[in-house]
Amino acid sequence: MKKLVAGLMVTLSTLASLPAAMAADQDPLSAQTRELIRNDFIHLADLANKHDIKGIHDMFWQSPSAMLVAKSANPQVEGNWSAVWGNTAIDQKLSDIAQSGPVVLTPDLTKLKVVGVTKDAAQSYAPVTITVSYAGQDGKPKPFLLIHNWLKVNKEWKIASEIILPVPPTPVVKS
Repeated sequence: MKKLVAGLMVTLSTLASLPAAMAADQDPLSAQTRELIRNDFIHLADLANKHDIKGIHDMFWQSPSAMLVAKSANPQVEGNWSAVWGNTAIDQKLSDIAQSGPVVLTPDLTKLKVVGVTKDAAQSYAPVTITVSYAGQDGKPKPFLLIHNWLKVNKEWKIASEIILPVPPTPVVKS
């Protein structure tokens, strides 16, 4: 839990710098750079659909601070959704998910949004339908939000954090 709170604090501190970066009402990244990150996002979804854990590994920032938030296999210990930290833990989590059966990510690319936070940090957001059987999920397509923080590392954009957020069903409104 402490690590999850720390990760959220990093995300919040990144967001806190957004007003300064946007003070001139201008994204600090060029359209070309945002398109590059958009293409990286599309490539990531393709790798996930192929269960290419090595390819996904290479897209992540190589750091003990890299983070993935996803469904937990052991909710009694971790809660229903939790964070894993560092590349070894991320690789293991993604490998476990891939081994659970078919995994299909279908992003809504019309709603994919990439914004620059600074010239070396960006965020992406996209609604995604995910079909997965991991940790008791029923293998039926369900809506999720996929949120990434990207860092520019040695002239390449790397995923610093990936948050896979389930979209709860719309409540039934009684009339």
